[in-house]
Amino acid sequence: MAIEIKAPTFPESVADGTVATWHKQPGDAVKRDELIVDIETDKVVLEVLATADGVLGAIVKNEGDTVLSDEVLGSIVEGGAAAAAPAAAAPAAAAAAPAAADGEEDPIAAPAARKLAEENGINIASVAGTGKGGRVTKEDVVAAVAAKKAAPAAAPAKAPAPAAAAPVFAAGDRVEKRVPMTRLRAKVAERLVEAQSNMAMLTTFNEVDMTEVMALRSKYKDLFEKSHNGVRLGFMSFFVKAATEALKRFPAVNASIDGSDIVYHGYADIGVAVSSDRGLVVPVLRNAELMSLAEIEGGIATFGKKARDGKLSMEEMTGGTFTITNGGTFGSMMSTPIVNPPQAAILGMHNILQRPMAINGQVVIRPMMYLALSYDHRLIDGKEAVTFLVTIKNLLEDPARLLLDI
Repeated sequence: MAIEIKAPTFPESVADGTVATWHKQPGDAVKRDELIVDIETDKVVLEVLATADGVLGAIVKNEGDTVLSDEVLGSIVEGGAAAAAPAAAAPAAAAAAPAAADGEEDPIAAPAARKLAEENGINIASVAGTGKGGRVTKEDVVAAVAAKKAAPAAAPAKAPAPAAAAPVFAAGDRVEKRVPMTRLRAKVAERLVEAQSNMAMLTTFNEVDMTEVMALRSKYKDLFEKSHNGVRLGFMSFFVKAATEALKRFPAVNASIDGSDIVYHGYADIGVAVSSDRGLVVPVLRNAELMSLAEIEGGIATFGKKARDGKLSMEEMTGGTFTITNGGTFGSMMSTPIVNPPQAAILGMHNILQRPMAINGQVVIRPMMYLALSYDHRLIDGKEAVTFLVTIKNLLEDPARLLLDI
């Protein structure tokens, strides 16, 4: 019986997807819950798993094709897995294959070959025997193990390589390479142009003395990690806490425009920009105003791992009322971040540099960071934006305020 392989049900915010990689080809045996095909959307890569054991049948949507929600991608012939192995066997094993396919008896194999196959998860019936009478030898299993190890290395070649958009050419080469944009990159480009076209976007700057935060982190980072099951204390949690406190005081910065209405949010869903092989993604910390420093750091660490593994879900990247991005991790000293619609503002962190500062009439060296707040001037006045950024600066320079709520 043929079972349809369907694309996932996309949320309303995702119109369609693109078939990125088929991990199986027609005739390949598949197992239930095994990864068959990747669907790339403008947010994440979705994995489509097999719903039954069998053999992959016809492929309806090839790599690069656009697919809609719940559209048929191909089919699985249920119960065909056992027949697939003899079909792939070499002619030398043809005599032994029917018996293995019917399940009447195992193929003839040397004890050493069987043991090696079991240790490496190889189905002995799928190994082509080259010994006398089609007997499976240890050398046959060694070859099968080598082929199995080589297969995963070859599979990623089907997927778009992260470096494909920026190939490396030898000096003196006058060649060009044209590659299609990934859906993520195309969507980012679209939204950035949309933001600049539809918003009255301005950026205000300030600088923050990181002395107190760095001292607090240095003093308690080891104890913090031990007390919170290995969660490390970083700088981002302080910025998230400061931002949520400032958003309480300036609700317009946490608002959005919907047509001719202003929507004020009674919660702070903070998007934290995370770098991945596919580009910059922005998972969201829900109700960050209720989270502790450890919960924030734990959430960010989880997002970072999922981003590197390509495991972020659409739900984790949808929504958000305010965004924080840290260009300082890449050495940026100053930049003007672009607001992510329909949000009204975004905070940009930058590199921390030791600089001479005048403190109480004395020149001292302090760890300083430039802050940038880009905002939609249709919703946020200049005075409000500046005061909001100064509030974050004051909270970070005296982090005790975050605990005392002052």
